[in-house]
Amino acid sequence: MTALKTATASKRALITGITGQDGSYLADLLVEKGYDVHGMVRRTSSVSTQRIEHLLAWNQPKITLHTGDLGDTTSIQRVLKESQPHEIYHLGAQSHVHHSFTQPLYTADVVALGTLRLLEAAVQLAKTQEVRFYNAASSEMFGDATLVPQNEATPFNPRSPYACAKVFAYHQTINHREAYGLFASNGILFNHESPRRGEQFVTRKITLAAARIKLGLQEKLELGNLDAQRDWGYAWDYVNAMWLMLQQKSPGDYVVATNETHTVREFLDETFRLLDLDPEKHVKINQSLFRPSEVPLLKGDYSKAEKDLGWKPKTTFTQLVKLMVEADLDLARKEAAGG
Repeated sequence: MTALKTATASKRALITGITGQDGSYLADLLVEKGYDVHGMVRRTSSVSTQRIEHLLAWNQPKITLHTGDLGDTTSIQRVLKESQPHEIYHLGAQSHVHHSFTQPLYTADVVALGTLRLLEAAVQLAKTQEVRFYNAASSEMFGDATLVPQNEATPFNPRSPYACAKVFAYHQTINHREAYGLFASNGILFNHESPRRGEQFVTRKITLAAARIKLGLQEKLELGNLDAQRDWGYAWDYVNAMWLMLQQKSPGDYVVATNETHTVREFLDETFRLLDLDPEKHVKINQSLFRPSEVPLLKGDYSKAEKDLGWKPKTTFTQLVKLMVEADLDLARKEAAGG
């Protein structure tokens, strides 16, 4: 056991959104570091725990799950009372930008007010024990940015209900830090992907569809704006940055990115190249998949995170695409074998 692992062995962490891409990777990281890991999940008719099944073995579970809802203050208070966390990683959200246009009120309630509810509960818990709070902010807050690349001082110009709600949550996190002395940090994460990414997000939609096309399980792939430029990193790299933020002497706000930009078309072309496919034969542009308000270019400057946290991305764009393609090709093969 390393010195770092010994130092964190008695720490308890609570992760909202633990069943999502980032939550599952963060749970892996914290378990590896010896934390007592707790996760908050919504009670629904079908709770999906696929991404964390390896941590839920019935005979020796490595994490503890609590039912709660970011829309319900009482349940949030109960979860914090049950878990008594030293570190709170707030990742839970309605995280799909396109859906926020069709569900703006729900998005605002969960993303904006849900963060405020959790912050209020954290302040109360901090009266009896040390509590550190991480809020998952988003590069979408920059929107149609006036400066490239974007850093911690770049003005926000949100272009979706999701982004507007994230701006509210970002400022509330700072407000609770300054008004109540809560150790609260914002991670302004640019796009980060992995084989655990939800299938409704464009990168995973591309890699999974391409793998299925390669095996004859699918014929066409419909996409929206191929010219949108994004700063794409690997989710595993990014959850390490989250943890580092809560290990500092003082809280702060940090951009987590790669300082590179690629278009959706580049991601598409690299995916199809790896599978020896021609996108012209299989990809169709669907205007309904365009956003009402487009965000043309996001590119993050992570120099503050490198300076203060010692963090920088380890996975390149091509490595990320290959990693996702290989995982989805394996998944498609299993689908084919299952008929």
